[in-house]
This record gives sequence, C-alpha cells and structure tokens, in this order.
Amino acid sequence: MRSTMNFRTFRFDIGRFDIGRSDAGGPDGCANAPTLNPRPDDGDPYRQAQNHRRPHHKSTPKWRIFMDILTLPVPSHSATSDAKATTLACGSLVALDLGTNTGWALRGRGDFITSGTVSFKPSRFDGGGMRFVRFRRWLEQLDSDAGPIEAIYYEEVRRHVGTDAAHVYGGLQAVLTAWCEEHLVAYQGVPVGTIKRFIAGKGNADKAAVIAAVQTNGFAPADDNEADAIAILLWALETCGGVR
Repeated sequence: MRSTMNFRTFRFDIGRFDIGRSDAGGPDGCANAPTLNPRPDDGDPYRQAQNHRRPHHKSTPKWRIFMDILTLPVPSHSATSDAKATTLACGSLVALDLGTNTGWALRGRGDFITSGTVSFKPSRFDGGGMRFVRFRRWLEQLDSDAGPIEAIYYEEVRRHVGTDAAHVYGGLQAVLTAWCEEHLVAYQGVPVGTIKRFIAGKGNADKAAVIAAVQTNGFAPADDNEADAIAILLWALETCGGVR
C-alpha cells in the first residue's frame, strides 16, 4: 500500500507564477506534481500600483487658483527699479480748415499762436492718393516739431459747392480722424455757422467779414483758409472746445 506524503509548498518567483507542490495531482494526474499558481499582486510593485490607484479627484477650479494668486502677500521690495517721477504737460492745440489749400493755426506751450497755409495739390505725375499721403506726413511732422499735440479742431463742412471738393474734404477728414485715433489725440469738428457766429457775429457771414474780424483780433491772415483756422483756434481757446 502506497503512502501519501504531504509536502510543504515552496514558492519561487518566476515571472508571474509560483512553482510549488501540493497534495492535488498535477496536470499529468500524478500526485504531488508541481503546479503553476498565479502569484498574488502584493509582490509586484507595478501591478500593485495598477490595481491600487488612488481614486480620481477633480482638478482644482481655475477660479480657486486665481483667488489664491490675488490673496498672495505683496513683496516688500520689487525686483524692478523705482520708476522716475514724470510731469504731464499740456500739449499744443491745432485748428485746421481742411481742403487742397489747408489753413492751420497752432497754439504752442508758450501761448504763442502761429498760423499759415499748406498746399496738398498733387502734381501731374502724382496719383489720386498722394495728397492724403502728404497730409498724413505733414501731421506727423507737425506733431514732431511742435508737439505733442493735445487736440485738433477742424471746420466741419456739411455742404460743398462741387463734387471734387467734397471728395477731397472727405479724404482729408478720414486721414485726420484715423491719425488722431491712432495717436490718441482728441479731435472735434466745429460747424461752419458756429465759427462765423463767434468771430463775426453772424452765422452766415461771408469770407471778407471773417477775414476782417480776424484782423481785428490782431492777426494778419494771408487768405480765407488761414483766417478760418485762426477763428477756429480762437473759438476753442475761448470756449474750451465748446464747453463754455
């Protein structure tokens, strides 16, 4: 009679299986044959990490991070150097009578008023847009020489005698307003009747009356364009741009 012997199971780490002996028969039906038992996961760190992951947590909301940044203490010393104190000075005031022959008047920092006319008439070899290119360059040069420009006042014309004059005025007005927006310069259009009423006492005064009224104030305009620009500037200085 064959005796049955019980062997203690010995474990050897080979891959993911344990080789040992048990009382059960092996795959060939023999007792005490070696068996392959899957190794528990507690011996493999990688599998343990795979099977014992931390529960999923929601990410921190963006508003919470933003509030945390806002509540951080302000450092006592800044990494940047101390900014130099600056003083804001009043710029120049410019008045324009837009047209092919543009009249202009300027009040600089020393409260001196200068005036004149500038022609943007293109030559026979220039394209239709050259007058507007020259006007923009003239504005940039004026801002560089007598600036910075604080505000620009121009004659706001609602009715033109000819179509060409209307096109020229509209193009110059577009360049002027775009340049002011780009350089953060205040601008304002002043109606024709407002200017004439201020300088000559009547809203329908003719050019000769405007020139005579400007001469009465101590100026010597060369033509009606320069006289209109001076009248606009005097109106802006007297009324603070129509406020008073």
